[in-house]
Amino acid sequence: MIWTIYLSGEIHTDWREQIMKGAEQTGLPVEFTSAVTDHEASDAAGDVLGAEKDNFWRDHKSAKVNAIRTTTLIEQCDIAVVRFGDKYKQWNAAFDAGYCAALGKPYITLHDEDIIHPLKEVDGSAQAWARTPEQVVEILKYVTTAKGI
Repeated sequence: MIWTIYLSGEIHTDWREQIMKGAEQTGLPVEFTSAVTDHEASDAAGDVLGAEKDNFWRDHKSAKVNAIRTTTLIEQCDIAVVRFGDKYKQWNAAFDAGYCAALGKPYITLHDEDIIHPLKEVDGSAQAWARTPEQVVEILKYVTTAKGI
């Protein structure tokens, strides 16, 4: 079986690449999907529907267009990894985690210890909390191959 892993959350560091590289080096039977990670493209996703004077409506349209991709990929994945960075608030990542929880979709949170408290409910529904991309790779290794960590 090839497992589909959805990578959600923070877009300003290379954590996705670290996980993908680790999975490849380990030979895991996985494929990866992700939300759009180009911030400007994501913000402009709804612009094709017409210009808006009010940023609320621009964001509203773009969020709906982006949701076509994110909800479809979350529904199709076997496991999601939801990354919360410490530089920006990732409300979209929290929403993705909640969507996974509502669907009964397993997810792993990835974040530093200093934001444990604000993420207590998100972590409470997660199947695992990892602090590093390497830990995520080890969890994926165990889950996808049944080989010890």
